[in-house]
Amino acid sequence: ILILAAGKSSRMGQPKQLLKWGNKTLIQQSIETALASVCPTVYCVIGAIAAAIKSNISAYPVQLVENPNYQEGLSSSIIAGIQALEKDQIDAVLIMLADQPKITASHLNDLIASFQANPHLAVATAYEKNLGVPALFSKQHFESLKALSGDKGARMLLKQLDKTINRVPFSVLADIDTPEDYRDLLDNEEEV
Repeated sequence: ILILAAGKSSRMGQPKQLLKWGNKTLIQQSIETALASVCPTVYCVIGAIAAAIKSNISAYPVQLVENPNYQEGLSSSIIAGIQALEKDQIDAVLIMLADQPKITASHLNDLIASFQANPHLAVATAYEKNLGVPALFSKQHFESLKALSGDKGARMLLKQLDKTINRVPFSVLADIDTPEDYRDLLDNEEEV
């Protein structure tokens, strides 16, 4: 699993990786979800506020990948992560974001099971209107992932693969980009 947590959170106005979610931070929640899955290794890409994130997650058994080019957008974190995975000879990657606290280990396991059933196909999370991350890609997609640019992440590749991608439904598209997103998500969590 590759958790992308290198962004500077410009729309949020503060580091969203360190926002509180219950008694944890968003990055801690993401790491705990990843570690609770069947995936044996978790990598975390950091960049902006790297020292603060390292301090916040020092108790977790994750491999840290520093992205010196984080200001170039989400794609630069994917590239840094894939390069680290290739050095470690990893055959597939499940990419997730640090700002999706509603994602569960069960959903990650469903993505992994779908991939294991058809390892030549990428697997993406199917939200109501679109495909997104978490998404799982085999080694055959690594070059395409490394060719991404800008702040679009893997969405462009998912669109290209649209007809040949396995979809695993998930009901809540809840990522946090703005203070309003964060407040809405907290309000919805308190109503549950």
